[in-house]
Amino acid sequence: MIDAATTVTNASGQLVPTPNEDDHPRRFADFATFGEALDYAAQGKRGFNFHDPRGNLARVYPFSELRSDALTMAYRLIAHGVKKDDRIAMVAETGPEFAALFCGAIYAGAWPVPLPLPTSFGGKDSYIDQLAVQLQSSDPKILFYPAEIAEMAGAAAARQGCEGITWQDFAMAPAPECTLPAAHPDDICYLQYSSGSTRFPHGVAVTHASLLNNLAGHSHGMKIQQSDRCVSWLPWYHDMGLVGCFLSLIANQISADYLKTEDFARRPLAWLDMVSRNPGTTCSYSPTFGYDICARRISSQSNVAERFDLSRWRIAGNGADMIRPDVMQSFVNAFAYAGFKASAFLPSYGLAEATLAVTLMPPGEGIRVELVEEERLSGTPRDLSRPARYRAIVNCGKAVKDMELAIRGEHGESLPDHHIGKVWCKGPSVMHSYFRDPESTAACLVDGWLDTGDMGYMVDGYLFIVGRAKDMIIINGKNHWPQDIEWAVEQLPGFHQGDIAAFSVENDSGEEVPAVLVHCRVSDPAERVKLHDQIKDKVRSITGMNCVVELVPPRTLPRTSSGKLSRAKAKKLYLSGEIAPFQLAA
Repeated sequence: MIDAATTVTNASGQLVPTPNEDDHPRRFADFATFGEALDYAAQGKRGFNFHDPRGNLARVYPFSELRSDALTMAYRLIAHGVKKDDRIAMVAETGPEFAALFCGAIYAGAWPVPLPLPTSFGGKDSYIDQLAVQLQSSDPKILFYPAEIAEMAGAAAARQGCEGITWQDFAMAPAPECTLPAAHPDDICYLQYSSGSTRFPHGVAVTHASLLNNLAGHSHGMKIQQSDRCVSWLPWYHDMGLVGCFLSLIANQISADYLKTEDFARRPLAWLDMVSRNPGTTCSYSPTFGYDICARRISSQSNVAERFDLSRWRIAGNGADMIRPDVMQSFVNAFAYAGFKASAFLPSYGLAEATLAVTLMPPGEGIRVELVEEERLSGTPRDLSRPARYRAIVNCGKAVKDMELAIRGEHGESLPDHHIGKVWCKGPSVMHSYFRDPESTAACLVDGWLDTGDMGYMVDGYLFIVGRAKDMIIINGKNHWPQDIEWAVEQLPGFHQGDIAAFSVENDSGEEVPAVLVHCRVSDPAERVKLHDQIKDKVRSITGMNCVVELVPPRTLPRTSSGKLSRAKAKKLYLSGEIAPFQLAA
């Protein structure tokens, strides 16, 4: 196991967290390789701090100790037969073991491949299937995992034919010192699987140069200060958690406090407790649903000012999914009395294929929205017989350092401001390729430009994201965005974010129609019929047409490993009969 001998305690025997400020001069990710970044960070006093389920400090892990452990891991991997450019798969549990193994694989010249932990969705067999498919894609030499999931992870490794080892067992293996392979900026640093990678996974190959360019974009774009500290519960197998809240902190020398994702899910307000205890300024990111959960957990009778102090929360980042201004406003309403400022919100846009960040809102500008008429979103003339409808589109900020943006039409032509089209980006942090998938690489990388697959528009250098092109529902030549339908249904009483999935299906006549799957918590048959009719009326008011509405049991709709609703998988499971709707009384 990893040695904790360097952990510092005070006179009372309490753990002392790594500091926010340090005399060691900060460098903003201006390194040739990630190994150089960790070498430099290890010369200072900052580092990682891991917390228990209640948010209490349990393990202090300075960057100096991380580097020492990572080098030992590198020696151990090489002694085990690992060669340069081998893939090393590892289940990404938030903790020092994964951190040391990930960095150790990089020192050894191998490519770490972070893979998800099991979630409460899908069950044991589904998790084994997901791991096995990603192992088949990445073709690793070894899969590492915590002992607690040895049965599932070991079964996936056996199916792929790669070696499976627990962290605990590998820690006992010999680690004789040896000469480490030289790393170069254009070498692959790691493989990242996007959260939706299931049936046809895409391993995004990221070079050292691409990684460090994007990490520099974080620190410059967020205007990192000496007093800043990261507080995070994001999983390390998702790009926002791995790149933004793990690798970026090393390359930019920022201390961090971590709460495991599953602990956040059980006690989300522990996240805000940790923010409150930070004596410096906080930088913390979350998808919209994280803010939503916290706002819902606070009673209107609660005195938030007595429990929380969010006045030093400088950057409250939003990303990884469509940003909902109504949810952000609910969070402000709930926590303004604890000192939270709406101007702290920092919307952003990114994807694994660009390493992570593409755009960031300049700090202090907060959430800005534009009300966009439905006809601009649908691409059809307005029906003058119906009242005008608008949707609030969130400003996702400006391009990060060295990144270029373009909005293109159906034929690849560049579109001017305020015109909706496909979002393309170009810069040093765009991925090298999809691993061993030249066809998919060529399909989205054209002359150095990356087709993000997202739809949006520009205004004065700011990017507005409308939605995923592949999720768009096109019926009778008119575009319908699934999130518009989902958000409308969520306004009915009793629904939460993630309770609704919208997509298109063919009806008995072969025509495309909207379909909506809705989590139903009502048991009375008559009330179910009433709810079904309410939802149908609501969707008709949005789309102007009849739709298929299915009420399904709670926790039925599938999610990606990062917690986002997976519409594509929901559609697949529904059409295959694996999602069984409730039968309504006649």
